[in-house]
Amino acid sequence: MSALAVHDAAPAAGTTPGTARRPPLRRRIALVPTLTLLLGAVYTLLPVAWVVIASTKSGHELFSTFTFLPGTGFADNIRDLDAYRGGVYWTWMGNSALYAGLGALLSTAVSAFSGYALATYRFRGRETMFNVLLAGVLMPPVILAIPQYLLLAKADLTDSYLSVLLPQILSPYGVYLARIYASAAVPADVVEAGRMDGASEWRIFTRIALPMMIPGMVTVFLFQFVAVWNNFLLPYIMLSDDEKFPLTLGLYTLLEQGANTPALYTLVITGAFLAVLPLIALFLVIQRFWSLDLLSGAVKS
Repeated sequence: MSALAVHDAAPAAGTTPGTARRPPLRRRIALVPTLTLLLGAVYTLLPVAWVVIASTKSGHELFSTFTFLPGTGFADNIRDLDAYRGGVYWTWMGNSALYAGLGALLSTAVSAFSGYALATYRFRGRETMFNVLLAGVLMPPVILAIPQYLLLAKADLTDSYLSVLLPQILSPYGVYLARIYASAAVPADVVEAGRMDGASEWRIFTRIALPMMIPGMVTVFLFQFVAVWNNFLLPYIMLSDDEKFPLTLGLYTLLEQGANTPALYTLVITGAFLAVLPLIALFLVIQRFWSLDLLSGAVKS
């Protein structure tokens, strides 16, 4: 019995050093992605932190020293920005809200309709159409900007709000996300049950499928809103009236004038800081719509 006990205890004793050595090694390996993410976060957030701090500095503080300590000129910068050309900055802010809000809403609606149809219905050419959309996802926007300008110029729509809104309505990436999400979130059994109950296809989509797709559509809306809000090239090509400029283009004109008038640099930095706040607020407001249990109970086994 004693020999058997020694035999049984030997492997355990032999494996103790190995098992003692493995956890520290695994912990060291696990630190690599953590440190990588931390470095990425610092790299991403450092310019944002600089803009926040620089917006609090007066022109003298901004150009005389380079520190991450807050300045004393934030209130003066806001007043100067508000007084610049009779408050044209707030016109640019309103234009950006119009372009991004309405454009993202229309794009989300088109993406929801298209994605649901591609995921639910079987028709000839469906996969070909989807592959064309995937090609559109890979297409850089800069390639499409000039053809879009020429088309809208033929329709006499350049230098108008529609010239910025219309190209944003169809988002290939939004349609792609909507199809993938509809395929996963809308069970075929639920759709068939609605048809058996006599519901029309429109009623099935609006009353059954769309509520299940809300988290995915919120994601599409957020992506498209941010993309339109930050878009510079399309308004730069389409617009010539600065009363229709979005924030990106308006701040660019301020930055160009700052080469001759350095005092405008503080307005550009303060305006850039204020331009980030609506995106942060939007994210905080709509994040509650991201829920993983919206489908719980939709299909009973």
